[in-house]
Amino acid sequence: MVVEELALCDEIDVVQLWALADLTRAWNDAPSDFRRALEGPTSTVLGVKIEGALAGTAMVGHDGHRGWIYYLAVDPQCREAGIGSMLISAAEEWLKVLGVVKVQLMVRSENERVLNFFDSVGYEVSDVRVLSRWLNK
Repeated sequence: MVVEELALCDEIDVVQLWALADLTRAWNDAPSDFRRALEGPTSTVLGVKIEGALAGTAMVGHDGHRGWIYYLAVDPQCREAGIGSMLISAAEEWLKVLGVVKVQLMVRSENERVLNFFDSVGYEVSDVRVLSRWLNK
């Protein structure tokens, strides 16, 4: 398995995987998120394919100081094969090469399985609150 940067032609497979992994929400336009990440100068979407089929993704980006990981998804049939850990390592390396010194991510508080995964790969809870505001409303 190899982690690679995905391309616009992967959009349908990526969005389907994100839905399968229960990452999409009605208020987020997943296809636009994917395209914006690929078209932006400080972000990308990494993926793992097995025999040509998309098995996992991680969207990664940064503001020059902090990196962020979004849409970490692994096909349910491929879980427990180390794909999530590979994607996290690749996202961290992508950020390190660019001189980013810290990486953060958000996990819904009720998602214990994913919280346990991030605990197992060395992530810890930060004593911060994430605040948000929609700019298009």
